[in-house]
Amino acid sequence: MEKEQKQEKVEKKGRPDKKEEEHIKLVRILQKDIDGRKKIMHGLTSIKGISWNFSNAICHKLKINQEKTIGDLTPEEIAKISEFVKNPILPKFLFNRQKDFYSGNDEHRTGNDLDLQKEFDIKRLKKIKSYKGARHTLGQPVRGQRTKAHFRKNKKAGAGMKKKEAKK
Repeated sequence: MEKEQKQEKVEKKGRPDKKEEEHIKLVRILQKDIDGRKKIMHGLTSIKGISWNFSNAICHKLKINQEKTIGDLTPEEIAKISEFVKNPILPKFLFNRQKDFYSGNDEHRTGNDLDLQKEFDIKRLKKIKSYKGARHTLGQPVRGQRTKAHFRKNKKAGAGMKKKEAKK
């Protein structure tokens, strides 16, 4: 009898308030694997190009509960989210490519498209030899930050290292 009680206690060691249901651990949305335990608002922001505001707008527009976890989404909801992110019907100020240089349209890019577009923009700035392009070429800060004490990362060891070696 005592052995049966001990076995019951061992089985109940998990979280008693958590229902024992199958929970999806990884969900793939727009070529990004997202942890199924995250809330929808937080999980969508892990996709490159989706901010907190954009994620909030997705949940409101598609009428999805923000407190729901990513793992609880149905395949239909995931498909709706993917389609909505590709063709968003939102105010233009939420887009990350307003008045695009090449097309002139307001667009929203995500994932690899965003990275590729950023590279093209930097190459264009370098090609036209603008000030920002020159700063990118030199590896200096582009937006007017000070350079006296910062932006010294990835440099070779300076004089301080030589002095320490000389003392040995």
